[in-house]
Amino acid sequence: MIIPREAIAVSDTRRVGMVDAVIKIGGALLHEPGALDTVGRAVVTAARARRLLVVPGGGPFADAVRAVDRGVGLADDAAHWMAILGMEQYAHLLARRIDGARLVECAQEMRAALDAAQLPVLAPYRWLRAADPLPHSWDVTSDSIAAWVAGEVEARTLVLIKPVAGDAMSLVDAYFARAVPAHLRVSSVAAADVDQIGSLL
Repeated sequence: MIIPREAIAVSDTRRVGMVDAVIKIGGALLHEPGALDTVGRAVVTAARARRLLVVPGGGPFADAVRAVDRGVGLADDAAHWMAILGMEQYAHLLARRIDGARLVECAQEMRAALDAAQLPVLAPYRWLRAADPLPHSWDVTSDSIAAWVAGEVEARTLVLIKPVAGDAMSLVDAYFARAVPAHLRVSSVAAADVDQIGSLL
């Protein structure tokens, strides 16, 4: 029997428990010259010692949805899924830009990437569409999505890579505290200090 990819994403991930940390790479880094490549190299280095999963931010792709929403007024459901598709676009960019990265959409593909010593970069739309775990609101951004994903893959740590330094909880969306599993350690690091990422894992 062939299992649909969406079903794999929902049913198989919770029992994987194979990821040490989720690294969320903020889309705003695209506005900082050279930041994305610097972050990519640091994450690749960190992945040599840990089993990591990269979750993309939304950045300018989600900002485009916000602009349309302001201009014409989108239904909450439409804005939610369009913004997640923005994350999907950034995932494609990251998977091509980071050496040794591989785009994945479900736990089975994540496992295959890790077993092949590749860095999985999550394209989240199919998984989130099937599970639909979060409110459809601008209170939920890629930070909350990354926290939910970290819980699903039973990661111990979530690192949010942001353009600027600051306390993790001061830099996230309004829903984030409710999305974070109790066991998860959360920290943030500025792109300029990303060489410290190993110490956060």
